Amino acid sequence: MTFAVGLMACAPAWSVSAFVGPPSLDAQVEAGKLPPVAERLPTEPLVVDFTALGRKIGKYGGTLRTLEPQVRDTRRMVVFGYSRLVGYTPDGVIEPDIARSVDVEEGRIFTLHLRPGHRWSDGEPFTSEDFRYYWEDVANDPDLGRNGLPRPLLVDGQGPKVSFPDAYTIRYEWENPNPYFLPALAGSMPFDIFRPAHYLRQFHARHAEPEELKRLVDKAGQRNWQALHYRLDQAYKNANVDLPTLEPWVLATNPPADRFVFKRNPYFHRVDPLGQQLPYIDTVAMTIASAGLIPAMVGAGETDLQSTAMTMSNYAFLKQAEQRSDYDVLRWKSGKGSRLALFPNFNAADPVWRQLLSEADFRRALSLAINRDDIKEAVYYGLARSCNDTVLPGSPLYQQAFCDQWTQYDPAQAEALLDRIGLTERDGAGMRLLPDGRPMNLVVEIAGEDGEQTDVLQLIAEDFQKIGIRLLFKAVERDSLQARLASGATLMSVGSGLENGRAKPVDSPAELAPTLSAQAQWPAWGLHYESAGQLGAAPDLPFAQRLIDLTEEWQQTLDEQEKARIWQQMLQIRADEMPTIGIVADVDQVIVASRHLRNLPKDGVYNWEPGAFFGSYRPETFFLEAPEVAGK
Repeated sequence: MTFAVGLMACAPAWSVSAFVGPPSLDAQVEAGKLPPVAERLPTEPLVVDFTALGRKIGKYGGTLRTLEPQVRDTRRMVVFGYSRLVGYTPDGVIEPDIARSVDVEEGRIFTLHLRPGHRWSDGEPFTSEDFRYYWEDVANDPDLGRNGLPRPLLVDGQGPKVSFPDAYTIRYEWENPNPYFLPALAGSMPFDIFRPAHYLRQFHARHAEPEELKRLVDKAGQRNWQALHYRLDQAYKNANVDLPTLEPWVLATNPPADRFVFKRNPYFHRVDPLGQQLPYIDTVAMTIASAGLIPAMVGAGETDLQSTAMTMSNYAFLKQAEQRSDYDVLRWKSGKGSRLALFPNFNAADPVWRQLLSEADFRRALSLAINRDDIKEAVYYGLARSCNDTVLPGSPLYQQAFCDQWTQYDPAQAEALLDRIGLTERDGAGMRLLPDGRPMNLVVEIAGEDGEQTDVLQLIAEDFQKIGIRLLFKAVERDSLQARLASGATLMSVGSGLENGRAKPVDSPAELAPTLSAQAQWPAWGLHYESAGQLGAAPDLPFAQRLIDLTEEWQQTLDEQEKARIWQQMLQIRADEMPTIGIVADVDQVIVASRHLRNLPKDGVYNWEPGAFFGSYRPETFFLEAPEVAGK
């Protein structure tokens, strides 16, 4: 079967008779520094369907201000711009974006058709040569591609056959279906299977003159050309102002800095229905500020669009300052299966704790001991739902039983389960002891300072004390926490639950199984799967291996009913085994938006994957009603 991923959310390019560029670039055009807008656009630009999105034609200009707690968080700009070969609509449908179209045959052959005339942000052509460079000189280079092909390019451990029929066509062919390919291309974290070849070749030993390459390596203070190439080829990290991009805004600030400015891309490939090149907003400015100070800065009107560090605990304060600071406080729905969940580390280094965390009855007891109704009222003003970490009611896969299993508050049953697995010894204070006689001090680690998580854990600590378990918690730097999880030093962590809480049968269930090293509950098992068995450790619990087997069964079938059946099996296993312990769900995401900002929906779903937070809502269509006032 052959079908094309159609431009269902976009109007045909021929419906636009002429193109218009932003006034901020007129001087450069007149001076001959930029070509006219018609020459900067592809011959078939993507015409954004404003009717489908509920948008109105905007006006050019202005600076959009936002705040981020760490320099590393500026990478959210690549998520905000959300320019991908294919991308998700707000309804979770994948459509072409950078690619003009995609032909899919039998779920295993993908032909990408580019837009003739499309250019990188520096004006150089974007063609199949950029895909060839990635495939031959990065992914399959013995020096740059030492870790092997990325997981979305592997099916049964094998990569695709890749061909480049012409300058605007690229073909990927696997022996068996690859249902992960298009979702990966549409991912919130860019999975770019192309690179700006014209720029990066000067840093590659296969293309550069040896003496000149050595000079560049020495000048940059790098140990070899591979390190230099890697450092400069980091679009997601926003560390190289010279790296060409296809995003709507281009980094204009050399790090390190405490304020990062992103200016419009003169060659961006999208236009509005009148043929006006997008984005409307000229500049985005990200200021780095302490996470603890961001709510106060937002309340003082120092941002135009803010979601980072905005939680329900800030809601009352922000509403009070709403009129004074000329902004609106919005509440978008969350797409996550659980607002917060506990993640027991099945790969903990401590053998006693590892054995205990592997006991399903221990995890069930912890869940039964949590008074979720108290947490819901005390932390979330009653605006939450007690639930396991599972899909949400908006998903066709949702079952109430998945939500309810092991989540009723029942400390007596929790104590009975703990007794049943032999945890009967207690100290003089009545607190339980580990099988080796040590105090049962369960330490939960938090990624950075997070008041919401601290408040929730404090209440859980009081609940656990009633069943004889001391829960302690401490903040750890985000990067350090990932390393501690991988090494097994962390016993348990806390974070948000399932990414895709609104999943459909055709969406990958891989996050339900040990498939990624970044999964907090089983990093070693995930690494084993990621590396095709070369690294990490194989799962030693039958239910975890069963989840992997079901994921691979899902991958092999094209039948949607069969995919749904597999999803249901996996959700049932998780509900019973409790590999993560969901706390509450359906907690809205607080968003603060300037009253000058237009085309931002009042209602939406705020989610990382799929969704890219604001990305699927087309931020390039946002505009400032009074750009001369906004951003001051």
